[in-house]
Amino acid sequence: MGILAADETVSTITKRLTARAIASTADSRRAYRELLFTTPGIAEFIGGVILQDETIHQDSVAGTPLVELLADRGIIPGIKVDAGVRPLAGAPGESVTEGLDGLRERLAEYRELGARFAKWRAVFVIRAGLPSATCIHANAHALARYAALCQEQGLVPIVEPEVLMDGAHALERCEDVTGRVLQAVFNELFAARVSLEGMLLKPNMVTAGQGFARQAPVREVAEATLRVLTRHVPPAVPGVVFLSGGQDAVLATTHLNAINALEGPKPWKLSFSFGRALQDEALEAWRGRSEQVPAAQRAFHHRAWCDSAAVLGAYTADMEGEPGFAPAEEAHPTHH
Repeated sequence: MGILAADETVSTITKRLTARAIASTADSRRAYRELLFTTPGIAEFIGGVILQDETIHQDSVAGTPLVELLADRGIIPGIKVDAGVRPLAGAPGESVTEGLDGLRERLAEYRELGARFAKWRAVFVIRAGLPSATCIHANAHALARYAALCQEQGLVPIVEPEVLMDGAHALERCEDVTGRVLQAVFNELFAARVSLEGMLLKPNMVTAGQGFARQAPVREVAEATLRVLTRHVPPAVPGVVFLSGGQDAVLATTHLNAINALEGPKPWKLSFSFGRALQDEALEAWRGRSEQVPAAQRAFHHRAWCDSAAVLGAYTADMEGEPGFAPAEEAHPTHH
């Protein structure tokens, strides 16, 4: 069971739609997300959906609020509440996530609309000498303030510190930076008196930069990712939902499976909160055509099924192939 990140901003989803010759309108964005939310049987694999401000206010084509449509299926609606990244003053080339002003009131309003959890993303770039201590501290502090406000308003915060895959750095460098970022985030969460039992962490997996000549084997990625979590994430945190961060759908599934298949203590539930890695195949199949909705839903169901198997360390390459609804006997992958 994982979380679908369907919280792309209007400008981000517009890029993805126009790349496939789909006009981006409030209606086409709603139609696309409704296609995902109404996929038959999807609640078996997707327990929550992160919405965006436009979507949480939208109704389905039949007039049901999308929030209600999810809740009726047993899927918990959540909401992205940050206001995006802006250049960080005094730290050239780095950014800070904004949106703390008026957040308490926004959270209360979103809770009233039906949201039960929230998400805030901070981003860190790896370059020569970066990320700086200034950038790490500013973003960790904002994440902690956001999380404390969420808990005050009765929402579960998803804390998302993303070390970007952009760059030409080795896996070891990503591991070092991810460790420093996570340590700073938990120091700030502790200082802000955030209840660790009432939050989820959404980190990057530890990989080499996309521009690095040697991409680490799957097992190395899994070992480095688990090592960094073991060193820096307290066992009180109930769940870690990885972001896909630009990995393609199959690679993200394969990495998640390898992490869960590793021996050793894993005190947290290790699951997924993917955006593109869950959606890309469905979007490709749909391409804005209503007659393609069933094919798009099959693609989405298939990927969610594979990712849910990976949460159990039970995913195999044999599960790929023609996307279709998982046969009933395969719908509950278990350890062999």
